[in-house]
Amino acid sequence: MTPDNSRPRIGLLAIRVSSDRQGTDGDSPEAQREQGERYAATHGIVITETIILMESASHEEQPMQKVINACKAKSKGIEIVLIKSIDRFTRGGGDYYSPLKKQLTVLGVSLIDMYGVIGQQQVNTLEHTGFKYYWSEFNPSQKSEYLEAERAKDEMRDIMSRMIGAEIRYTQLGYWMRMPPYGFMSETVDTNNGKRTILRPHPEEFIFVQRLFKMRAKGIYSSQEIADALNRLGFRTRINYVRDKYDRTKILRIVGGKKMDVKMVDRFAHRLVYAGVIKEKWTYDKAVKAQFDGLVTPELFNQANHGKLVIEIASNNEVTVHHKLPPQYQLVKRMLNPSFPYKKVIGCPHCNKTLSGSAARGKLGKYYPAYHCSRDGHYFRIPKAEFDATIERLIKSIEIAPEHIDTLLSMVEESWRAQQQQTVQDDQKLSAQRQTLEAQIRVTVDRMKVVTSETAIKYMEEDIVNAENQIKELDGKLANKSENAVNIDLILQYAKYLLKHLSAVLLDLSNPLRRAAFFGAIFNEMPNYEDLVFETHKKSPLPKINGLFRLVTTIESTSGGPGGTRTHDILLKRQTL
Repeated sequence: MTPDNSRPRIGLLAIRVSSDRQGTDGDSPEAQREQGERYAATHGIVITETIILMESASHEEQPMQKVINACKAKSKGIEIVLIKSIDRFTRGGGDYYSPLKKQLTVLGVSLIDMYGVIGQQQVNTLEHTGFKYYWSEFNPSQKSEYLEAERAKDEMRDIMSRMIGAEIRYTQLGYWMRMPPYGFMSETVDTNNGKRTILRPHPEEFIFVQRLFKMRAKGIYSSQEIADALNRLGFRTRINYVRDKYDRTKILRIVGGKKMDVKMVDRFAHRLVYAGVIKEKWTYDKAVKAQFDGLVTPELFNQANHGKLVIEIASNNEVTVHHKLPPQYQLVKRMLNPSFPYKKVIGCPHCNKTLSGSAARGKLGKYYPAYHCSRDGHYFRIPKAEFDATIERLIKSIEIAPEHIDTLLSMVEESWRAQQQQTVQDDQKLSAQRQTLEAQIRVTVDRMKVVTSETAIKYMEEDIVNAENQIKELDGKLANKSENAVNIDLILQYAKYLLKHLSAVLLDLSNPLRRAAFFGAIFNEMPNYEDLVFETHKKSPLPKINGLFRLVTTIESTSGGPGGTRTHDILLKRQTL
């Protein structure tokens, strides 16, 4: 039956582009809208609704299903769905085209394309008998429509194969084909392989990544301390817009803008791309040297991961990544245990290997903590209280040699000046962030003047409030820094006091792991426990001690005489090593 063209028919214009880029380049929604409205005006169609879909139609869940669902509302009275061409309706082939069109047919809605491939004529092969069956009525253009749908599918397959195949190849060559990770920005440059995409440091974000690796490499900061330090400098994750699955112009919610946390510190530290290495599915999980420099060197990356993840780059740029997993017993017990901080700093007197620490339970249920070692058939065990007392006696007996104090003070002053330079850069970054937020507020206010959507205005108001809160937070940080500025003379006086009272540094630290790390820095090599018990059975200098320190010991001297053995006065013996 031929449709009645004597009256205007109510139509829905369905516009689809395959990507956000296509939405602005070439076959844009505006171009399809203009073409559709012109076609409708000349064919007696009144467009009452337009749906724009920015999503590929090659998936099993077809975007045009949203158009079909809109036609189910009887109040709209939609009679026609107008599309540009069949490949705009679906690229899933005939297997998807037929069910989608059949849904419209059941609803009494005609599908019309602007190129005229879809015919509207229905032929009844039993019309001469006056009867009609479901199998006797057909559309003569159905075969050509099916072939056009298959052609669209083949075209989609060819396009995707060329594009994804090229991206896989260039990824294996060390170029970047995905969204840039935090700290980077994409840049297209001329290469031997044509114009390709590489990563460059983001002017505002790369500083946070470098600071994270430097602090982690020192080994004296916990992940929480690193996260807190970066958050104080203004770290926030990127803000992204979550869009509707089919209508890419519709924003569902805004995500991001979060502070750094402990898990994020670990994720950042393990990302190979920050060291200029690419390792992903498209490289068959094989490490490839990137065609761009990372934000940190491979050496700093290895230090920050403490040997658990190691990058090795050969002279021919072949990259090897080693994953060093701890033994099974260390997966259960903590390698760095605040209850036994010295077990990785002091060795066993029998085998010179690192000690273990644990608390044995007695018969009455009481726990007895101790450092111990039972390798190679020997057994060594020292109660924790006795062990700590030995460490404390040794610390009180060590001081920095006077001839090195001036040199150390000069190093402190140099380090302070470098820190001051870093502080100035941090202040500049905070000020730049403040200016950026102020600019965002001004832009948002200007946009609110022309926007009429209540939902959009609500999101904009939330953005302004968030930006104002961030500005207040930045102002507080800048004011706090100016109040906490310290004079270099005061710092040198305090440093001189600490250098002359070394025990105040080592014994008063609240963090036992950091206290143990500083204690280990006194020695050139790891000492064993017997090396530390020098007062009772050794009169030789403490071995393996760094040349910056000297040992102040009290030694009981004995000599024979008429009255037998007697103890002389305690002598102060200074041994400069």
